[in-house]
Amino acid sequence: MAKATIKEVAAEAEVSTATVSRVLNDSGYVSDEIRERVLEAVAKLNYQPSAIARSLKQDKTYMIGVIVPDISNPYFMGISRGIEDAVGAEGFQLMFCSSDENPEKEGRLLQLLREKRVDAVVLATAGGNDETVKALSESGLPIVLVDRKLGTETGGAGVLDLVAEDNEEGAYRLTGRLLEEGHVRIGVVNGPARVSTGRERFEGVLRAMRERGLREQPLVYNGAFSTEDGVRAVRKFLQADPKPTAIVSLNNRMSLGVLLEIVRSGLRIPEDMAVASFGEVEAISLLRQPGFYYIDQHPYDMGTRAGEILLRRIRKERAEEGPAIEIFRNEVNRIG
Repeated sequence: MAKATIKEVAAEAEVSTATVSRVLNDSGYVSDEIRERVLEAVAKLNYQPSAIARSLKQDKTYMIGVIVPDISNPYFMGISRGIEDAVGAEGFQLMFCSSDENPEKEGRLLQLLREKRVDAVVLATAGGNDETVKALSESGLPIVLVDRKLGTETGGAGVLDLVAEDNEEGAYRLTGRLLEEGHVRIGVVNGPARVSTGRERFEGVLRAMRERGLREQPLVYNGAFSTEDGVRAVRKFLQADPKPTAIVSLNNRMSLGVLLEIVRSGLRIPEDMAVASFGEVEAISLLRQPGFYYIDQHPYDMGTRAGEILLRRIRKERAEEGPAIEIFRNEVNRIG
């Protein structure tokens, strides 16, 4: 059965197509009698308005693009859910994309979202696309950075709206807990330095060590924020002489790999190897008295805040204001 057209609805209701449009878009005056006739015709003909035509007319698609490094990561899932709950009530839908920590793929996704005419973008950048992001923003596309800043070459956090964690301070306090327990030989599992979270969290580790008089550089493994990189890091550390007595892992996915490999190696946590993680790891509950330090995170709240900022930008309520910067401060917790 062919789809009904707006002209057929207008003919059935004995009104103009402009009147049908006013009724469906709730714009302009239409009498109650005419409105009822139009709605009856719509129901009778099972008319479905064209989302594409409506978006062209309104210059709005009601789509928001979300690019994160790994949509399967519970942390980014929480952020995405917060965004969705914040913008969903206004009729917006999300288009999710995973960059896989690949700057080239992220660049292609940014281009795709521009071609899809999304109304805004939320970006947890993999790095390397600062100029592209800046150009899109200057063209009028609202962009909110979440979790990660742009690189320093384009002004870092000062260019675009940003919702992130206090990465350096969190890593500083997390490392401090290990140092307070007497650990001086520490292995650091970190992500790529091109990403702001990697740079800032590592600086927090170094600051904690410097303030306690430890001048020697820690053992470092730089990965790509994956479970496999946590496994590889532990294997590297266990081959060192002397071995570290504690590991600070600066990402929850890598922390899972750290825990798995320590257990596989027959070591006890924390007796043989203490572990501290930037982000909670659910699997830690399977260990008995793990003595596990972690930084608590609030991805849903961050996503909600990012969604609220986006809505104001889309409505142009903050057109004359500078970038909105929201930094979440997290606490150190201990299990066992």
